[in-house]
Amino acid sequence: MTGGDGKTGTGRRAVGRLWAMASLLLALGLGSFVLGRYDVPLVQVVRILWNGTAGRIAPGLALEQTWTDSMAVAVLNVRLPRILLASLVGCCLAAAGTGFQSVFQNPMAAPDILGASAGACFGAALSILLGLGRAWTVAGAFLFSLVTVALVYLVGSRTRGSRAVNLILAGVMVSSLFSAGTSYIKLVADPANQLPAITYWLMGSLSGARMSDVRFAAIPAVLGLAPMLLLRWRINMLSLEEDEARTMGVNVGRLRFAVVLCATFLTAGSVAVSGMIGWVGLVVPHLCRKLVGSDSRYLLPGSMLFGAAFLLLVDNASRNLLATEIPIGILTAFVGAPFFLLLMTGKEASL
Repeated sequence: MTGGDGKTGTGRRAVGRLWAMASLLLALGLGSFVLGRYDVPLVQVVRILWNGTAGRIAPGLALEQTWTDSMAVAVLNVRLPRILLASLVGCCLAAAGTGFQSVFQNPMAAPDILGASAGACFGAALSILLGLGRAWTVAGAFLFSLVTVALVYLVGSRTRGSRAVNLILAGVMVSSLFSAGTSYIKLVADPANQLPAITYWLMGSLSGARMSDVRFAAIPAVLGLAPMLLLRWRINMLSLEEDEARTMGVNVGRLRFAVVLCATFLTAGSVAVSGMIGWVGLVVPHLCRKLVGSDSRYLLPGSMLFGAAFLLLVDNASRNLLATEIPIGILTAFVGAPFFLLLMTGKEASL
């Protein structure tokens, strides 16, 4: 059967796969509570989560305590913030990658294409060098990430030629400047305390995640994801010529700016709380195209779900694979780079 656009069957398959991704993410999130060096049975996890949410809203629904206080601390104070943050960061980075690839019509576009990650690294390194606390490190990374992209957009808009190409070139230039600044900060940092802290932050990690980090990242996440979801059918128009899109009532320039702005908020908020985590925004959109197609109406939510599940899975490996936790940025590179290579060399590669 086909509908008015002849794609009802394809749309139904895509929706079905989106529901499958959502179910996978839910199961993976619940299973993540069980993983860890302190054993907490799944039944107790469910009971603790119930009392931590419904039990607080309606005390009459609270269950009798059958778990230890240590179990409650492990679930609510340690694992819950980390699971939520991993899911949120993965969702945002994948959505940002999808947005940038649509704007620049370039399959190699990633969330750091306009220098957001380089700016965040500089801001975090500067905050650590100045001896500021964790909250200021997160805030500094976020603010410098936005400043970097603003500079890139200013330079790109004042240059003649293709706007998309100019933005990419400006992103390379400004990123190199901020990367040089980060290198200088590492050079003058105290090698006993500051340099290890900067290096560890640059490798990316969700260790020590707090609910305050989740709340901080949730603000740019909402500001970025909500407009992109509302505009997802229009994002398909970015593949058309400007004149052709204008005849359909879409201002490509404004749409491109809106998507870039949203993707920048997503990238800045994510990198600020997690450090440098690469490959998620590059690999996940390509995987989702294999599953739900290139239609942004399904690709964007699919990338969000798949990105959240992917980073949550990698984070579980980073904290349980070895006795010492592996920075998640290292693992995403180990997993993402070979997988992307398979995508590129596969018989059905669309790159």
